[in-house]
Amino acid sequence: MHIRYYTLPLSLIAALPLAALAVEDQPDGFIEGSRLNVLARNFYFNRDDRKGQSSPTGNGYSEAWAQGLIGKFESGFTQGTVGFGLDAFAMVGVKLDSGTGRSGGKGSFGMLPVDRDNRPEDSYSKVGGAAKLRVLDTVIKAGDVFPLTPVVAYGDSRVLPESFRGVTVQNTSLTGLSLQGGRLSGMSQPNESGMNKGFATFYAGPVDSPWIGYFGGDYQLNKHLGFSLYSSRLKDAWDQYYVGSTASYPLTDDVSLFGDVNYYKAVDEGKKRLGTFDNNIWSARLGVKVGAHSVAVSHQRNNGDDDFDYLRQSDSIFLNNSIQYSDFNSPKERSWMVRYDLDMQAFGIPGLTFMTRYAKGSGADYSNANAVYMRRDAAGNPLTDQRRWERDIEAKYVVQAGTLKDLSLRLRQASVRSSAFESDLEEVRVIIEYPLAVL
Repeated sequence: MHIRYYTLPLSLIAALPLAALAVEDQPDGFIEGSRLNVLARNFYFNRDDRKGQSSPTGNGYSEAWAQGLIGKFESGFTQGTVGFGLDAFAMVGVKLDSGTGRSGGKGSFGMLPVDRDNRPEDSYSKVGGAAKLRVLDTVIKAGDVFPLTPVVAYGDSRVLPESFRGVTVQNTSLTGLSLQGGRLSGMSQPNESGMNKGFATFYAGPVDSPWIGYFGGDYQLNKHLGFSLYSSRLKDAWDQYYVGSTASYPLTDDVSLFGDVNYYKAVDEGKKRLGTFDNNIWSARLGVKVGAHSVAVSHQRNNGDDDFDYLRQSDSIFLNNSIQYSDFNSPKERSWMVRYDLDMQAFGIPGLTFMTRYAKGSGADYSNANAVYMRRDAAGNPLTDQRRWERDIEAKYVVQAGTLKDLSLRLRQASVRSSAFESDLEEVRVIIEYPLAVL
């Protein structure tokens, strides 16, 4: 485990705007506003790759069972116009079961760290923290951070979450408007203890980029309509731009309509480490909720000549048809999805929910892809007319009261079938989480 120390630069403090007025409602102090939470996460992951040869371990089968403990401390701020605080975390992941032939190697399975022989480690840990300042409604953090935006979002779909290192700023001065920005110099994958100084993307792998910066905001116009606008730069790789909107409209007490639209544009930048590209991809969803039932249909389309890429193992892809395994983001790919949700509270079982969805993509075409994202068939020709589908089923129960209140049990299953460019697989995930509020 590598622990590095991050010092808040004096230039950052000097750049803070001076407050003209004292804060009328003083927030809780450093100790009074502190929170310490521990999340116990038990995670079983089984992936059966029906094509076999695409598995990093060569046998087409990956399986791991691990226990994670995720402890996070968030202090309050010292009193005054400028408040100081500290965030810190300590996490540990312990292997309960896995092996060399089923570890998943260093591929997207990504449950546990492995050595050069694909042997999973018995345990690993993460430790980090961030100093923070509050000036009126602006909070600045420097150190290890967990950004959550459409262009940079930490991933939390494995035993331990992903983290980044850098400086972030968030402002909530205006009612309904949240502005966020940051500049990050490294990332730590969910199955890594240390912090990498570079970055990696999901489809292109490691990228020789010194930093990623982002800025944007979310505006909630009213309880029925919201907007988001963001941009990011992965230095010497890409510029990404995102615009999105969410809406809901009640028809009666028990019936309502909902929907959203998401749009990304990505262009090459600087030294073009990921090749030359100019892509755009969008998705749109429309649904209806009737009592305990919800049904939605979404369409997604990539108009670019390359895969729409994003940071590895992150959640930085706010598209409707980016689901459990597939992203449906290949060049020229068009996809449709239907989703059904059921809340069993209406039937006397509060805390129990079900979800199922089916998505189908077609028309993926690599004829004009650049060298980084090109995919070819056995004869060396670019893949064309590629197709795939995915079906997901999920059941989740959250204990509502008693000693085990908030304990959640989730079962997820996915089936994927595709033509030459992707995997055929069956996937099962069992996730048990128990949150503890220590302080």
